[in-house]
Amino acid sequence: MSRLSRWDVKYSPYLYIAPFFVVFGLVGLFPLLYTAYVSMFDWDLLGGDPAFVGVDNYLALFSDGQFWTTLTNTLSIFVLSSGPQIVIAVLLAALLNSKLRAPTAWRVGVLLPYVASLVALGIIFANLFGPNYGLVNSLLELVGLDRVDWQADRFASHVAIAVMVNWRWTGYNALIVLAAMQAIPREIHEAATVDGAGPVRRFVSVTLPLLRPTLVFVVITSTIGGLQIFTEPKLFDAMPGSNNGGSSNQFQTITLYMYQSAFEGGHLGYASAIAWVLFLVVIAIATVNFLITRRLAAGSGVR
Repeated sequence: MSRLSRWDVKYSPYLYIAPFFVVFGLVGLFPLLYTAYVSMFDWDLLGGDPAFVGVDNYLALFSDGQFWTTLTNTLSIFVLSSGPQIVIAVLLAALLNSKLRAPTAWRVGVLLPYVASLVALGIIFANLFGPNYGLVNSLLELVGLDRVDWQADRFASHVAIAVMVNWRWTGYNALIVLAAMQAIPREIHEAATVDGAGPVRRFVSVTLPLLRPTLVFVVITSTIGGLQIFTEPKLFDAMPGSNNGGSSNQFQTITLYMYQSAFEGGHLGYASAIAWVLFLVVIAIATVNFLITRRLAAGSGVR
């Protein structure tokens, strides 16, 4: 009986967590490894025997000008969206954490863009930023500015897509930060108030340092989502019959290029190589963001 008790204490925790790792292995790890395997072949989607080519797909990818264009587009949209998104989310969370009437209604309101249909949002924003009859251009004309061709201009299209991304995800991140703010013990704020700290000083010196773990989480998830952006640029393309990031690939992202290579060009091996390079880029940038965030928090005295 004592042996069974020891076995129960020793092995039962592994049995409890085993279902997660089984599911992760089937739907997460296996597709990742199989994609690496496919990237070593010249694999045609429409049939035929795959031919082993080794790292030729990666060598061709690094000499592909369109790949570097899509990588630049992806990083540009990521910077324009993730940075302002996190800043606005923190400020919005601070506002929601104040004494507002009907706080639940306000919190549900900021989450509505996230639960709305992404296809509907894409169509709405494509019309808002329309070059001829879009509301944004009409507002620009009211203040004496020239119209902008949001789809044709490369930087302008990145800004428009970043606005679409921020509209959808800022409220979601704000609620995550808000939950962390409300978990901060009230005694800490009361002690800071007794020491003479005002609202701004308490927010900068007390709240923000204590939000470090949550901000790290938000930064990492925003990095992963921002570098894998697909639906927003695909729906933003207003050209009939072309949904791959503009007529000259001015806002085509890596995932759009991967989709085009796999399901339109039929080159599964090349698309798999794109997927793995994107995976490594995401890991690298997420690691850099984590180290920077941790360094900033350590500099503020948080452990």
